[in-house]
Amino acid sequence: MKTILFIEDESAIHKTFSDALEKEEFTIISALDGEIGLRLAKEKRPDLVLLDLVLPKMDGFEVLKALKADEATKDIPVIVLTNLEQMEDIQKAIDLGARTYLVKSNYDLQEVVDMVKKATEEA
Repeated sequence: MKTILFIEDESAIHKTFSDALEKEEFTIISALDGEIGLRLAKEKRPDLVLLDLVLPKMDGFEVLKALKADEATKDIPVIVLTNLEQMEDIQKAIDLGARTYLVKSNYDLQEVVDMVKKATEEA
């Protein structure tokens, strides 16, 4: 069973996506802020990180940069799932090492689940 670390501070979004991913047989580890998410990534070594960018304590860009700079976590694929749509944000996340950048409003739940499945199969 594949493990997903979901770093998202909005509880409704967190629950909706977590429930959908659990139905697909994923184990979900939850973090509501960037600091906890980074710590859990190092401790648990998930198969994939689903990362929001707007987070308390440490934003998603900082989390992504720290994950990719750490030898223990640099190979974990990261999918950014956020509301930020600016080209600069997208480019910055890709440059920092995100595998995929998804704007929440542009994808439905099943599309995101399918992308997570595909990314964990390729990893």
